[in-house]
Amino acid sequence: MSISGPAIVSQPGKQVTVTGIGALCATGLDFERAFTALFEKRREPSAPRRFDLEHPTIYPVFELPPSPLDSEDENQPWLRTSRLALAAAREALEDAGWGDGKGLSQLKVGVCIGTTVGGSMNDEQFYRDFRDGKNPGLKPIDRYLRSNPAAVLAQTFNLHGPQLTIVNACSSGTDAIGLGASWIKSGLCDLVLAGGSDELCRVTCNGFISLMISDHQPCRPFDRQRNGLNLGEGAAILILESKQLQKRRNQAAKASILGYGSSCDAWHLTAPHPEGRGLSQALQLALNNAGTKAEDIAFINAHGTATQNNDLTEGKVIKSLFPRTPFFSTKGHTGHTLGAAGALEAAFTIAMLQSGKIPASAGFSEIDPEIGLTPTKCCENLDGHLALSQSLAFGGNNGALIFGLDGAEQ
Repeated sequence: MSISGPAIVSQPGKQVTVTGIGALCATGLDFERAFTALFEKRREPSAPRRFDLEHPTIYPVFELPPSPLDSEDENQPWLRTSRLALAAAREALEDAGWGDGKGLSQLKVGVCIGTTVGGSMNDEQFYRDFRDGKNPGLKPIDRYLRSNPAAVLAQTFNLHGPQLTIVNACSSGTDAIGLGASWIKSGLCDLVLAGGSDELCRVTCNGFISLMISDHQPCRPFDRQRNGLNLGEGAAILILESKQLQKRRNQAAKASILGYGSSCDAWHLTAPHPEGRGLSQALQLALNNAGTKAEDIAFINAHGTATQNNDLTEGKVIKSLFPRTPFFSTKGHTGHTLGAAGALEAAFTIAMLQSGKIPASAGFSEIDPEIGLTPTKCCENLDGHLALSQSLAFGGNNGALIFGLDGAEQ
């Protein structure tokens, strides 16, 4: 895809549209399959294929289906997290009509990617050898240093705008999209590749098990009997464009980013504020930014990790601000993909707005009286054109995005 005429430099305050989506996770190796699977009554978390957790109890995870991305060839240039991000970016660019992305060189293009672990803990053998006084080759370290996911995308597509990798725990993907949108609104960029990516890792899985918040059964978001999360992996990239650029190249927009809010509880390293103070603040900021009211939101893609603290706090806030709004969690299908979670959920939220329906919240069966609300138990048709996707994270970070079908701007 290329554009005739001089390069566009978007003006401050311009509307941000989403023109392309690419994603892969446990439910599918491309976005169409990943999204379609949310409406099917199947989910298959299992013991990890690529590493052994060395526990007597099996803690299931939502791993990507087998593919060439599983390759452990030490000669490949990047870690798995960056390869997942690149796969999603290529799909998103194709979906947005940019083909292989070569036409982007005419524009001011930014890259903003969220992650958490980012592959930094997957070179255990190198560190064991180093600890034991051996002299391991530095190839694993060199590969790690070259595997910043935002840098990999910028270099692959020859992009020269701002480049940022956000490591803000489980809100990283949401924050990356919100910040990327702000670059367009300020006139800094014409287009942004924004999203998140994270791979499963033995150290990460054992870390969550040590925190006693991993379930040995398939997770049950918002259910009375919930007993923790299942980790997952994946990536999602959105192509964000100014309305000016999108119209100039006559490309259909999937949705618009109408609002973004971010806040910190300043409360606890891993637990949310008991009354959801920070989440409420982020949600109100997003609503104000969008110029809309809580009652205008058609549905909520909740964080819904299936941990006791998260679901109770998040449920209280939803009941307070959105008492009649349908909500659900996709993590019963994908697992908790950490830095990719907010980006995957944003992608799914847009697709649900377009399809006019939302799926059941997998794993839910019994209402928690402390929450007092029930997530979707079956596929529901939507009544409205605005949706909210929200994230809660370790460190008390909270992020919220409001999407509207194109033409639904306030």
